[in-house]
Amino acid sequence: MAEKVSGLVLAGGQGRRMGGVDKGLQLLHGKPMVAAVLARLAPQVDEVLINANQNLQAYEGFGHRVVPDAIGGFAGPLAGLHAGLCAATHTLLLTAPCDSPFLPLDLLSRLKKAIGENDLAVAKTGNQPHPVFALVRQSVRENLERFLLGGGRKIDAWYASLNVIEVAFDDEADAFRNINTREELNGA
Repeated sequence: MAEKVSGLVLAGGQGRRMGGVDKGLQLLHGKPMVAAVLARLAPQVDEVLINANQNLQAYEGFGHRVVPDAIGGFAGPLAGLHAGLCAATHTLLLTAPCDSPFLPLDLLSRLKKAIGENDLAVAKTGNQPHPVFALVRQSVRENLERFLLGGGRKIDAWYASLNVIEVAFDDEADAFRNINTREELNGA
């Protein structure tokens, strides 16, 4: 039987580059950005979780379980990943950020095909890895928790301790475009 996969939308940041607003709830074509991410992510996975640290009721309105960071102080996407790994009911977790509404519809299938015995499979375009677009094994949770509790926050530093495979998505480079500023939101 095929291994089931949980999906996690990372919406736990502070949106500093967008003036401190909750990016996932900003409107894109009349709908919250997170709705576009969910529409593309949900069909690929068996369960959807949303990592959020503010506006929890708004995120709950999308019909999926909302999990806040267990590590305090807005510790970044790794804290969101940790929360997702703690809450996920399946052994694999597919992650995507709330500000990337064009994510590939084949993200899971390509990462899952490549992961093999590795701890993580990460999307990349050209020489640029996209670490928040990853398929992560549940077995890394304790390693990640130790890293975070030790003050670690940089994804690259954490990845260095794991077996990671990067998966080329050069044919879908625009799918990884994220929206960080008001200008980028207006341009999308």
